[in-house]
Amino acid sequence: MVAALRKKFNESFSAEKYEAYVKELQSLHPGSLDFRIAETPVFVDKAFTDKMISACESIVDVITQYNFKTLTAHAIPADIKVPAENEHTHFIAFDFGICENESGGLEPQLIEMQGFPTLFAYQIFHTEMTRKHFDIPEHYDAYLGGFDKASYLELLKEIIIKDVAAENAILLEILPHQQKTRIDFYCTNDYLGIPIVCLTELIKEGNQLFYEKDGRKIQVKRIYNRVIFDDLQQQSAEIQEKGYILFENLDVEWVPHPNWFYRISKFTLPYIQHPYVPETKFLSDIKQMPADLENYVLKPLFSFAGQGVVIDVTAADIEKVTDPHNWILQRKVKYADVIETPDIPAKAEIRIFYFWKEGEKRPVPTMNLGRLSKGKMIGVRYNKDKEWVGGTVNFFEK
Repeated sequence: MVAALRKKFNESFSAEKYEAYVKELQSLHPGSLDFRIAETPVFVDKAFTDKMISACESIVDVITQYNFKTLTAHAIPADIKVPAENEHTHFIAFDFGICENESGGLEPQLIEMQGFPTLFAYQIFHTEMTRKHFDIPEHYDAYLGGFDKASYLELLKEIIIKDVAAENAILLEILPHQQKTRIDFYCTNDYLGIPIVCLTELIKEGNQLFYEKDGRKIQVKRIYNRVIFDDLQQQSAEIQEKGYILFENLDVEWVPHPNWFYRISKFTLPYIQHPYVPETKFLSDIKQMPADLENYVLKPLFSFAGQGVVIDVTAADIEKVTDPHNWILQRKVKYADVIETPDIPAKAEIRIFYFWKEGEKRPVPTMNLGRLSKGKMIGVRYNKDKEWVGGTVNFFEK
């Protein structure tokens, strides 16, 4: 992205340096780093950063408008709608591809967004280790919006724990110690002191929830929700049965409420008009299919981790869809081969974190993560046996 910094980084890179870097990342919680770490961070100049933030703010304008809940009334599948929804999500993650435009220049294009947490805690440690092991210029920073580690953690704590004791705010997940993102759960516990609780460990009494620790029964007052309800539906009958309590009227505060996972998602994209948001339509709204279907991507609304996405769309793929209101057709973007590596260039995605404290009018940008790929899509399954791919951190020019 920044030619001089890329050249300097690549020239000073060594396998030994990378091995020491990964070893220290793995040492914090041995055996818990369950995804590949890329060999390099991404350096992003101010102009490119400003373009992404412009797109994010334009989307926030839509999310904060008076009729957003009406627009997204059908976003939440009826069988997984959770009661007591609050006024706004606490978190939004915006995923941008670094793309090549028609004139050959670089520009961001929004790939997806979610009203749901991501690796908010792990990225703090990841950023520190990247600075420790590599030469990162002082005028480049992983934090956005004027935040630093201390103010970022303070806001995260205010949002998740608010005014309860740390033991009364839990990180809730399904089988958390088996999840690929468990390193972030452990880092959340390190930084905020909140316990990690499995859905199967919840105890319901009346409309209150509890969990047990050291022989004590502790009330759950706030849930930092990491349960993806699509995932819940794939679990055993026993776990699904346990999960039914989440659909009851409970005396708890959700952070964020599960319904926002669906309201701020692929479902929202057709309502966004911005140069850095690809043209997107509900399949059910398209009267005449584009003649150039090969230039579009077909995505199911209700899936995660890229499952069900059709990259090379044909008329036959469209005909197979039996529920077109649950699918979107999105203009394909051209990922740029932007990160020079020792063999072939890598593509990159940048995820921008937005935090929304209760009582504030709008969310604010705070931090990021990055992912490098040499496959057709970003993700582990498309990058097996490749190097200079995987999770990373972006450093933005101040």
